[in-house]
Amino acid sequence: MIELSEQASTERFMTSRQMAWFRFRRNPAALIGATIVISVTMLAIFAPILSPSPQSAGSFVDFAHRHHPPSAEFWFGTDNVGRDIFTRVIFGYRISLSLVVGVLGFAVPFGVILGLLAGYFGGRTEFIIMRFTDVMLAIPPLAMALAITAVLSPSLVNAMIAITMLWWTWHTRLIFRIVKAQMSEDYVEAAKVAGASHAHIMFKELLPNCISAISVKISLDAGFVILFGAALSFLGLGVHPPTPDLGTMVSTGSEYLPEFWWEALMPGLAILYAILGFNLLGDGLRDMMDVEV
Repeated sequence: MIELSEQASTERFMTSRQMAWFRFRRNPAALIGATIVISVTMLAIFAPILSPSPQSAGSFVDFAHRHHPPSAEFWFGTDNVGRDIFTRVIFGYRISLSLVVGVLGFAVPFGVILGLLAGYFGGRTEFIIMRFTDVMLAIPPLAMALAITAVLSPSLVNAMIAITMLWWTWHTRLIFRIVKAQMSEDYVEAAKVAGASHAHIMFKELLPNCISAISVKISLDAGFVILFGAALSFLGLGVHPPTPDLGTMVSTGSEYLPEFWWEALMPGLAILYAILGFNLLGDGLRDMMDVEV
């Protein structure tokens, strides 16, 4: 009780931004998530410098160290042709984060704009946009992605296209719900009375009130995009070998289970590590900004 009263008294004299940061710092899970996300990002950016065997990221063969178990020399062991798995994992993070940037870089703006239009104009615009969104949501995401990548041939770009085709729908529904709730607020009515244009009201008045929810949603989505991309690669519809990709590494390593367990386990744990980081960070941001997504 004393700790709660002290926290309440501390928050009373803070600005909203300071209060949000205060809540974030007091959330251990959020700090762990932020640390994980930063570490994954740094590993991906500085992979050529941090990797013990950069040549293992390409068409490299070293049969003398084939199926070498985890050790001081090879932290994650080696694969079926002697490549260092740790090196391939941190280069694989580059592919995963590229997928996140590519998918969310298109899906978020597209979904947000559609949500703004549907929520602001209502009527026929709302009906067309939201019914189309409902139809797209009814399609199983993995089935759609499998169909698209199978037709376009496996590659990183086509995997991005496949995932993006359905990912915008969640952002459209989120923004639509927020905008509909905000339309009756005084600041929207004041902007209309002042003669503000539709574009001004949508992008200068309504959109800033959606930023918190969008930020939380992006953080949570990043982990799911990584998982979804790994699933496509596991099924052979992602990045072509020998480019290191976490899903492909798990798929290849599973052929040698259980004897050479590290070849599938280590890339799998790398996927888990990245997803856990983004989910914990997203939960922390949600508590910090006090929003529901």
